[in-house]
Amino acid sequence: MKSTQTPLLGIVAYSGTGKTTLLKQLIPYLRSRGIWTGLIKHTHHNVDVDTPGKDSFELRKAGADQTMVASSSRWALMTETPLQNQPDLNYLASRFDCQDLDVILVEGFKHEKIEKIFLHRENAGTLLDKLIDDHVIAVATDLSSAPIFDGVRVLDLNNVGEIGEFIVEWLRKKKE
Repeated sequence: MKSTQTPLLGIVAYSGTGKTTLLKQLIPYLRSRGIWTGLIKHTHHNVDVDTPGKDSFELRKAGADQTMVASSSRWALMTETPLQNQPDLNYLASRFDCQDLDVILVEGFKHEKIEKIFLHRENAGTLLDKLIDDHVIAVATDLSSAPIFDGVRVLDLNNVGEIGEFIVEWLRKKKE
């Protein structure tokens, strides 16, 4: 039976491993394969996507709990969450208009119980086997000979096409 929910796929790693760099190459690759992607990026920093001095910024700072900015080319909804410790991934994913999405890629949220590809660099100083949990379906690494983990595919971190085709196949299986 086909799932009605857009699948979430985590792209996770420790800071400095190259998650964003990979995603900047992977998203256009998937798009060229006809796959429409959404993206949720977790950050540990205080983020503000609005511009100080603009009306929307000033109205939000005046106390609006939600502020939507809209134009003919895009819209964005900013929601204040002062009482929330960590964002809830499923809630965030539910905010997407999934009609036109095939997958939502999730950068970060490495401890969430979603299927994920773990990125690992040899010079990262972390042991690969300490990073694997039950939700890791692949490891993309630059190790010349990576350890084998049951049910976990090893991918070349420097080969966007290989990682992209893995995702294409993963999505195909999800739709069966």
